Amino acid sequence: MARRRKGDAVSGWICLDKPRDLGSTQAVGRVRRAFNAQKAGHAGTLDPLATGILPIALGEATKTVPFLMDADKTYRFTIEWGVETASFDREGAVTATSAVRPTLEAVRAALPSFIGQIEQVPPNYSAVKVAGERAYDLARDGVAMDLKARTVTIHDARCVAQVDADHVTLEIDCGKGTYVRALVRDLSVALGARAHVSDLRRLRVGGFCEANAITLEHVESLCHTAPPLEVLLPVETALDDIPELAVTDEDAFRLTQGRSIVLLPRQVETLRARLTASRIVSARHGANIVALCEMRAGRLNPTRVFHTN
Repeated sequence: MARRRKGDAVSGWICLDKPRDLGSTQAVGRVRRAFNAQKAGHAGTLDPLATGILPIALGEATKTVPFLMDADKTYRFTIEWGVETASFDREGAVTATSAVRPTLEAVRAALPSFIGQIEQVPPNYSAVKVAGERAYDLARDGVAMDLKARTVTIHDARCVAQVDADHVTLEIDCGKGTYVRALVRDLSVALGARAHVSDLRRLRVGGFCEANAITLEHVESLCHTAPPLEVLLPVETALDDIPELAVTDEDAFRLTQGRSIVLLPRQVETLRARLTASRIVSARHGANIVALCEMRAGRLNPTRVFHTN
């Protein structure tokens, strides 16, 4: 007999505004305990030194995490000129200094070279795996590494403020796998300077943004009386780019049993016009998501079934 999970069958997303000096795993644990949820996970690690949007999935929402991992993100960060550190943030040991202080005009002129698809070498202090171990663990042990460049996409990069000669604040819109610290490293090299990230905030992950964010303190204060289910975002919040199809009672039952359903010709035509390369469709029954399905040969084949009632 399968062992019953401890906790409540709570499902949905929390758009957490993560505070500084808290790890992503720690944040997930505190949210899970606040809701007494059976399952929890997050979509995209945020460094302890960073603040901002950390989407946390509870219950059935954990099945949609992979769809959010590939979502575009927006970051705001401050570059501090003159000091380079081993980790390219304010936590690392100082490795080099320089008197060069690039002007705002020079930074703006250099940014176009970093927009579009670019090759970026991850920082040594990163979660990239090397021979089965995390790069940051090897870096802390003083192991020399030669990490390979990866293709990442930066859709836009802009200067938003210059606090003083030592600091400039930028924002970027980027795709999966982009490292802000690597961008700062490469930008400083292009400008003949030394620098590190002194402040980092994630403003957006896909459809999760500051407008629907909630602080950890607010979540925990609400939970002192009862689980604050009203602050949960729907399970399908992570599926903004996936076409939906309303299904009948009978088809919903078939899908929840793991069986495929046959589509009408007009349904096939409508879905084909909206499908991406993945051919994934979200099947809904009333207000609830029933399953994620792959459309093949006029049928929907369930790949992930949800139990949200």
